[in-house]
Amino acid sequence: MGGNNNGDINHNNNDSKMRDFKITKKEGEWYNTVVTDSYGRIYQNWYETAEEASKWVMYIWEKEDWFNSVKSEELLYKAIQDCKAIDKEKGIGSIL
Repeated sequence: MGGNNNGDINHNNNDSKMRDFKITKKEGEWYNTVVTDSYGRIYQNWYETAEEASKWVMYIWEKEDWFNSVKSEELLYKAIQDCKAIDKEKGIGSIL
C-alpha cells in the first residue's frame, strides 16, 4: 500500500525489468490507473472501482507481448478506417 492515506496503491513486481503500477483516487474522481509493462511502455486509464482498475493492470501485463509486437500506427490506421466504414454505413458525412 502507498505511504499515505489518500487511496494510493503502488506496486513493483521485482520479477520483471520495469513492471509497475499505481492506482490513485481523489475524492470525487474515478480511480486513475497507470501501468508500466516490462517493455517500459506506460498506459493510463480511469475506472469507477478499484477492482476494475486492478483487473486492467493484469490485462495489460497479460497482453504486453501483443501490444509491443504490433505497430501503433497500424492499429490507429485500422481503427480510423473502421470508424469511416461505420460512418459510411450509417450515412454520416466523412470528417476525414
